[in-house]
Amino acid sequence: MNLDRLDIAWLVLIGLALATIALPPLMPRPLLGNALLLALAALKGHRIALDFMDLRAVPALWRGLVSAWILIVLLLAWLTSAVVALI
Repeated sequence: MNLDRLDIAWLVLIGLALATIALPPLMPRPLLGNALLLALAALKGHRIALDFMDLRAVPALWRGLVSAWILIVLLLAWLTSAVVALI
């Protein structure tokens, strides 16, 4: 059985999705749990961008821009959850 790059990416994404489901009940602090879930989301977004959007073959500038966009969105989501937790 030969697995190509997309098959491996698909399996990794399924594993990350299952981890996203399994982790929230195990987290003692909501802020830490949110940060961990958003880190998993960042990994999923990065894998999708590199493998399914085929950004591995483009110049580094484009990969950097897409990665920065993913990180900015996730940082804003985490900051929002932190503000809500503090209110």
